[in-house]
Formats: sequence, structure tokens, C-alpha cells
Amino acid sequence: METNRQKKIAGVLQKDLADVLQHAAQDGMKGVIISVTKVQVTSDLSQAKVYLSVFPQLNRQLILKGVQQNTSTIRYEMAKRTRNQLRRMPELSFYIDDSLDYIEDIDNALKGKKGNPIKNPEILNKPSDN
Repeated sequence: METNRQKKIAGVLQKDLADVLQHAAQDGMKGVIISVTKVQVTSDLSQAKVYLSVFPQLNRQLILKGVQQNTSTIRYEMAKRTRNQLRRMPELSFYIDDSLDYIEDIDNALKGKKGNPIKNPEILNKPSDN
């Protein structure tokens, strides 16, 4: 169960991370949209899991790898932005949010494009839980 403090910090991180990542995407990659769909902060506020949604989907693994390689730079930029709200910046772990893919699979199955999910439940790929 998340405390109010965890929720507030997650909200601040989500807002500022979206701004930092979108600004970086505008500088280096035209036509790429990066959004932060969810941030989960541990109870001791030392670690944060950040879930990213990338459009277009073709580049998402490459972009995730780039973001993970630049985690220290992103963390430094976030620490500058949140210095009045947080004493210590949590360690950031980045993951791809594949819930939109799962929703699209369900939608296609319901429209009959992939077959009958009731008769063949393997049609729907389960979203990964990181």
C-alpha cells in the first residue's frame, strides 16, 4: 500500500521526468514521443521504477537502452529540478510499459482479427510485470 508521501513523490518524479525525457527527445530524435506512464517509489524512497511508453514502437528498445545508459545524467537533472522537494534523489530504474500493446491485442481479438480468445487463450499475450 502506497503512502501519501510515496504518491506525492511519484507524481513529482513523473511530471519532471516526462519533461526531461521529452526535451531530450526533441533535441536528438525528431518524431519520437516519450511519455512516463507510471512511477512507483519504494517505501524508504530510495528507489523508483519508471515505466515509459514510446511512440513509434519500432524504436522503443533502442530508446530504452539509451535512457538506461544515461540514467546518471537524468538523475542529476532530476535532482536539480527537485532539490526543494526532495532531500535525496531516488535511484531510477527504467522499464517499457507494454500495457498499450496488451490493450491493442484485446481489441483486435474482440474484433475477430486474431481469432477467438475464449477458445484459444494463448492469443492474448500477458503484459509483463516488472
